[in-house]
Amino acid sequence: MLDMNFIRNNPDLVKKNIKRKFQDEKLPLVDEIIELDRQYRNYKVMDDDLRYQRNQLSKEIGVLMRQGKKEEAKEIREKVLEIASQLKDNEQKEEALYEKVNEIQMMIPNMVADDVPLGRNDEENVEAARFGEAIVPDYEIPYHSDIMSSFDGLDKEAAGRISGSGFYYFMGDIARLHSAVLAYARDFMINKGFIYCIPPFMIRGSAVDGVMSFAEKEGMMYKIEGEDLYLIGTSEHSMIAKFKDQILKEEQLPITMTSYSPCFRKEVGAHGIEERGVYRVHQFEKQEMIVICKPEESDMWYEKMWEYSVEILQTLDIPARQLVCCTGDLADLKYRSCDIEAWSPRQEKFFEVCSCSNLTDAQARRLGIRVQGNEDKYFAHTLNNTVVASPRMLIAFIENNLNEDGTIKIPKALQPYMGGKELIVPSV
Repeated sequence: MLDMNFIRNNPDLVKKNIKRKFQDEKLPLVDEIIELDRQYRNYKVMDDDLRYQRNQLSKEIGVLMRQGKKEEAKEIREKVLEIASQLKDNEQKEEALYEKVNEIQMMIPNMVADDVPLGRNDEENVEAARFGEAIVPDYEIPYHSDIMSSFDGLDKEAAGRISGSGFYYFMGDIARLHSAVLAYARDFMINKGFIYCIPPFMIRGSAVDGVMSFAEKEGMMYKIEGEDLYLIGTSEHSMIAKFKDQILKEEQLPITMTSYSPCFRKEVGAHGIEERGVYRVHQFEKQEMIVICKPEESDMWYEKMWEYSVEILQTLDIPARQLVCCTGDLADLKYRSCDIEAWSPRQEKFFEVCSCSNLTDAQARRLGIRVQGNEDKYFAHTLNNTVVASPRMLIAFIENNLNEDGTIKIPKALQPYMGGKELIVPSV
């Protein structure tokens, strides 16, 4: 969410930013919010003046009553009642204007970094770097669900009967591998100095509105019927919202946290749910990282965070690349973002497994996360990044570590989490 002072003083910059994001339908919002804000501020001045008049007249009533001038006091009391009535009417208008300004303010996208590539959608994202050698073996890599089934490790049919499409049962070594990757990712981040957290898996609507745009909320979040509670789509939501309406001490920063959670997503939109495999599902598990820091440190943390994603992939023998998200692919709260993609030897292309974002102070403004500096308070900057999201990471792992005989190699980093196993062997 942009500062209203910034919008008021830089309308052309805000409009240029909206155009860079190819959201021209939002351009009228800039002029509308500036006019509504002008009316709101006028009412504030008017109402402050009315309160001053009311207070002064009230004092006069007291003086006149002590002097026995009851008739004069009565006349002034009537004026006070008139002012009170006008003030009540004005305050209702003032509140309505404030709410409308706030609503529009939350619809205007955050400013995008100047060096973010211009583009309409994810097809125009830009490859920045590659890590590891993307190899296509001279033997066939089956579809990931077929590999898992060869270990008796996946049952989507039963999950479909119990829960519907977009769900799965993991079993045996595949289930263990899934948990091992998450546990390894947890310890990887703890060893980087991040505080481990298991957050609430449901949050209130005010927290949801603080961490994401209205469009994302509608397309992603499951609401609990009859409750002001939503199932989280990622634990970033809970971790950032932990600091809602808090004033942090500057010496507390940076706050670095990593969390485990199940995640739940509607997956409404063009991509839909994959019927056969487990790449895009309604339920998955995730190890996430977040940083709350000073504004001048957020770019540095952004670089560190996506590099952690690359490092963990390399320790699991998974080639990767960094893909910089273009302007049209950035969610409204994001200042910059990149995807870390894993190599798929079966498809002979990369696919997304991690997403790293710097949101500057957009979330902090919505949530009221401020920092007490040496002199003034300011809004913190927030960042988030995926450490591991499984089953998506699991797909990348089994494809890149599958041997010709159908066994799966367990890299050294993961062996302690698999009971020391160097291989897992299919059952058929």
